[in-house]
Amino acid sequence: MNYDRKDELVFRKATVAELDAAIKLLKQAAVYLEKRGINQWKIWLNPSADKIKWVKEGFEAGEFYFAESGNGELAGMFRLMEQDELYWGKQKANARYVHSLIVTTAFKGNNIGKRIIAVIEKMVLAEGINLLRLDCIASNRRLCAYYESLGFVKQGEKQMPHSLNYLYEKTLPKMVLADGINLLRLQNSI
Repeated sequence: MNYDRKDELVFRKATVAELDAAIKLLKQAAVYLEKRGINQWKIWLNPSADKIKWVKEGFEAGEFYFAESGNGELAGMFRLMEQDELYWGKQKANARYVHSLIVTTAFKGNNIGKRIIAVIEKMVLAEGINLLRLDCIASNRRLCAYYESLGFVKQGEKQMPHSLNYLYEKTLPKMVLADGINLLRLQNSI
């Protein structure tokens, strides 16, 4: 892949018709991790009906986004949720929750993950929200350290049937948005 780190990434909402592409990405990410001895997404190697339903519900709610290179090649994916009671429980604070963050194999090593997080931060700030949360399997110390390097702070732990997960939060700096400024180039409206 001849991808220049300065090349534009286009972010767009995924459509329900692209559900199969998302499931395929989740499986590919699970295989990639498994080959490296990381069992973080082993549930996606052969996802249960409940997991497929969880993704489908996210698509139907308009929570999934794709990141594409300027030539339309898929570079990544993420889910941005308003609530995450499964991991975080009922919360009073107005926050957004990141799930299913994937950088495709062809684009790894190009700071795409960092760029995706930066775009998510702008999306969240554009909504007037300054808390961004995510979880990470505790055994993937490298990924936990990566999120911490991006400013996420560990807030707690959540034991799930398949793993122990750390809960991370980042307080985003409030910013003033001028009318008419297009912060993001999204093909579909947010």
